[in-house]
Amino acid sequence: MLGVEVPKKTFGYLLLVFLLASFAGYGIGTASPGTAVDAVKRIIEQIGPISDSSFENFVKIFTNNATVALMTFLSGLFFGLGPWFIMAFNGLMVGLVVLAVHRMSEVPMGQIILGLIPHGVIEIPAIALAGVAGIVWYREIIGGEGSGEERFKRGAVKGLKLFVLSVLLLLVAAFIEAYVTPKVAGL
Repeated sequence: MLGVEVPKKTFGYLLLVFLLASFAGYGIGTASPGTAVDAVKRIIEQIGPISDSSFENFVKIFTNNATVALMTFLSGLFFGLGPWFIMAFNGLMVGLVVLAVHRMSEVPMGQIILGLIPHGVIEIPAIALAGVAGIVWYREIIGGEGSGEERFKRGAVKGLKLFVLSVLLLLVAAFIEAYVTPKVAGL
């Protein structure tokens, strides 16, 4: 479809890093509850409180996630390592936030999971895809054929195709998170 092969192993491993880091974040939060609460406060400061307007939430969610995806994409140029750190950090934060929300608001864990799954099954792979896009770009630069300029341009085109797909998926995920998730999770 895009004319770019997605390295499936890299994609899968990025998702695995996120998942393992989520469990680690939950464990860290269990051992140090203050850390989890501080993480939630930092996130609220960064993106602001939830609005009564679903459209405002949609825009805020999409903008935040697209920014993370862009950073993840561009970080692939740092020896192909940046996306791994960003996925791990985001996973860690999700684990901390899940624990903090569960403890602070006494929301049942099942309801929290319902609040994450509808959009998360699209959002997390979309951000991982942005990381793969950056890694594809980096790999083309270091291992492709032709001059450095040709490899850079070819890698950029391949990476941007995957990045655009990532952003489109994030639009869908933000829509679900703003309009569907609150109804499904009863939030």
